[in-house]
This record gives sequence, C-alpha cells and structure tokens, in this order.
Amino acid sequence: MKAIQTKAAPAAIGPYSQAYTSGNLVFTSGQIPLSAESGEVIGKTIADQTEQVIKNLKAVLEAAGSSLEKVLKTTCFLADMNDFAAFNEVYAKHFSGKPARSTVAVRQLPKSVLVEIEALAEI
Repeated sequence: MKAIQTKAAPAAIGPYSQAYTSGNLVFTSGQIPLSAESGEVIGKTIADQTEQVIKNLKAVLEAAGSSLEKVLKTTCFLADMNDFAAFNEVYAKHFSGKPARSTVAVRQLPKSVLVEIEALAEI
C-alpha cells in the first residue's frame, strides 16, 4: 500500500489521504470542487463544479500512475438530484469509457458544494 499526495489537487481537508494504491489499483478519496492553489470552492453551478471535481480527480489519478481512462468505478454524490442531467452532461465528456457508477443525493457535502466524486481505477 502507498499513500498518494499531489500538489496538483487540493490538500485533504481532514485526516485522510488523497488516494491509496494497492497492487494495481488506486482508490481515491472523494474530490470536491476546490482550487489546488487556494483551497477555495470553484464554480457556482453544478456544471462548473463538476468540471473542477474531475480536474482534481484526474490530478490524483495521474499522481498514482493512472488516468480517467482507467477508471473502473465512480461513486458520485450530489447535493440536489435535480442537478442529475446537468451533472451527467459534464461527466459524459470526461468518462467516455462509461465506468460503473453509483450516484446518490446527500443532505450536505463538505463546504456546501454541489458535487463530490470518488473513483477506483487501474494503474
């Protein structure tokens, strides 16, 4: 097992790692739409926030020797299921391989963001 840490994605806001590798797999922590530089929330809309989340997720995966193309499964958390269609539009642009996915609505996400995504990928 190896912890993954990159400055290209926001630092963890709690006692956890950005990701862990084990064998030929990488398990990411949930990424939210924070700037890697400032730690501030990026975007007001679900589309803008989803773009930032995927940018952060991509950086963590690349630091682990993986990529968005090697994602096997994502778990997606939305603050409002009414954002599902707009979320899917952005998501589909980046995950053309259509990995397995779960998407759930939650009561609230850290820093009151609209979306969080975690992933399991091959290295």
